[in-house]
This record gives sequence, structure tokens and C-alpha cells, in this order.
Amino acid sequence: MSTDEHAERFTLLRPLLFTIVYEILGSVTESDDVLQNGYLRWAEVDLATVRDTKSYLAQLVTRQALNAMRTSARRREDYIGSWLPEPLLLDENDASTDVLLAESVSMAMLVLLETLTPDERAVFVLREVFGFEYHDIAAAVGKSVATVRQVAHRAREHVRARRKRFEPADAATTARITERFMTAAATGDLEGLLSLLAPDVTWTADSGGKTTAARRPVVGAEKVAAVLMNLFRLERLADLRIERVNCNNTPAMVLSGERLEGVFLIEIADGKITNFYAIRNPDKLLAVAVPRQISR
Repeated sequence: MSTDEHAERFTLLRPLLFTIVYEILGSVTESDDVLQNGYLRWAEVDLATVRDTKSYLAQLVTRQALNAMRTSARRREDYIGSWLPEPLLLDENDASTDVLLAESVSMAMLVLLETLTPDERAVFVLREVFGFEYHDIAAAVGKSVATVRQVAHRAREHVRARRKRFEPADAATTARITERFMTAAATGDLEGLLSLLAPDVTWTADSGGKTTAARRPVVGAEKVAAVLMNLFRLERLADLRIERVNCNNTPAMVLSGERLEGVFLIEIADGKITNFYAIRNPDKLLAVAVPRQISR
């Protein structure tokens, strides 16, 4: 078999493979590394022995992702402040027609998946999001089919107990609330901001101790409004550029000046903003340049 055929098969499935690994790791840069290493291994495979390319490659990159998780576990334990996944920059309308895919890459879901063990997370992603058969998942995680069924059940119940029902606002509502928020923030309109925030709105900032940010989540409309007023104070805005983007299938803002200041994701439910995810750690902003393609 030619190298061209290896590359062709891998390239065709790359969006799917990237999505699997990103949902397991919560890191764009680590996912890119896993896919690069995965391709090098794939290039050595005799294609005549591969019965199902999709399953084979999914198993291969899942094993690599689990190895990467174990390597990064200590870094997570020593992390300063709140830990958030890396933001995933998408094309404006990517995944919007696939509700399950949209939820699976949402910041809220990725934060929830952080509460699972590595094996539970991999099994949940492969089974619940991508619908792989149990025998394929067993091969990917190195466990028996019976064990994988138990792990899948445990992970599913864990997620169900903690997940808010996913009812995405329609595009028009999302656009309207986001525009109103950006206007209020940019003009220092405190009353306008407060009218858009849910009473228990939460601000979670991830700086890794490398830039100024609240190290614990801030909860409550007035407290979060104060954080926003400070972030968007008028004298700072003269030196900053604000760009609206789609990250993790959620409205987001990129703030940049001489350098990238941060990515701020907005979560909306019942016509109010319920969560802000502020990623300020410069190490987690490296991949916010080129939109990624995801697939299920």
C-alpha cells in the first residue's frame, strides 16, 4: 500500500479523530500532538490487515490520548486557580445543525467531563457521542467488553446527574443577547449588563497564575458585573480590539492588544447569561488562530 493511501484515509477522518481526542483531553494543542504521533504510527500499518479504518484509527488515537492524559495529570494537580479546557475556535456555523455534537464540545460539557476518570471519559465520549460498539471501545481502552459496559453505565449516570438539560438558544436570540452584552460592556452600561445576567451567573477564569485573574469562580450578577466593568473599563478599551467568534459552539469574544488578552465564552439559557468562561492563560491561547473542523 502506498503512503498516499495512508494519508488519504487519515485526512478523510481527521476531523472526527480530532474531535474524539479533543473531547478526551480538552486541549487543542495536545490533540494536535496526539494526531501527529498517531499518523506516524498509522503510516507503518499494513493496510491489508485493517478491516475498518474508522474503528482502527479511533482506537489508535484514543490510546494515545489516554497516555497523554496520564502524562499531564500531575500538571493538572499543581495548576494555579481554576482549570478550564482550551477554547476551540470553530467556523461560525460549524456543528450548529448537530445538537449532540454541539453539546459534546461545549465548555460546560468539557468541564463536566473533567470530573470523570480518564477511562470513564474515553468510554463516554466513544459510546455516547460517537456511537462506537463496545468491542471497539474495549480494544481502545484495553479492558474487557463487560468492564467497558459497566464503565459506560457509570459515566453516563455521572454525567446525567450533573448535566443541565441542553437547550441551546436559537441563533437569533443568541446573537441579540451577545450584541446587547458587547454594547453594554463597551459603553460601561452597568444597568444594561445587570439586565442580561442570570441571578446566579458564574464567572470562571483560567490564568494558570500567569496573568491577573480571579483564582476562584465569582458567583452572582452584581459581583460578575463588577468583574466585567473592570475588564472592559473605557480607558483599557482604547488599547484593545474585541472580536466576536464561535468557540465550542458558543458565542465568544477575543480581546487583544499588543498580545492576545484572553478568550471569553458566554453561555446563555432562558434569555439570560448564566456562565462566563475566561481563558487568560497564554499557553491555552496558542491555538486560537485558525478555525478547526469537527465531525461526528
